[in-house]
Amino acid sequence: MSPEIAQTPLWTAALLIARLIFAAVFLMAVSFKIMDMPGTAGYIAAAGFPFPLFLAWCAAILEVALVLCFLTGAFFSQAALVAGAYVLFLGFAFHGPSHWAANQAEFGFFIDHFTFLAGLLFAAVHGPGRVLAVKAGWPGRA
Repeated sequence: MSPEIAQTPLWTAALLIARLIFAAVFLMAVSFKIMDMPGTAGYIAAAGFPFPLFLAWCAAILEVALVLCFLTGAFFSQAALVAGAYVLFLGFAFHGPSHWAANQAEFGFFIDHFTFLAGLLFAAVHGPGRVLAVKAGWPGRA
């Protein structure tokens, strides 16, 4: 996309809406975790992971960090890549092939993670945009 098109109000609005959607998804996820941390830990334990309460809190902290990055634009590309890896992990760990025989809907949940991953990878490449974005990131990348 040319720089002129990327700076139009329509594309600026699209980028801001996408950032809000990413933030909202992770905000909902962390909200559900905080509202029922023991339930989240039970879900993690049922998947066979050790230290489920610790991992539930780690997931909540990660999701809060992702929300902040998506809302502010700080470390946006890095956050989108981390979120992509996290979403891919969640897809396989909680909705992967071992779950499909018991519940066919799990396959749909699994596939949904790849759709979200595609959006996150696209966001990582294109960045947060120029509007309402903190210019913080690793050297050579805003």
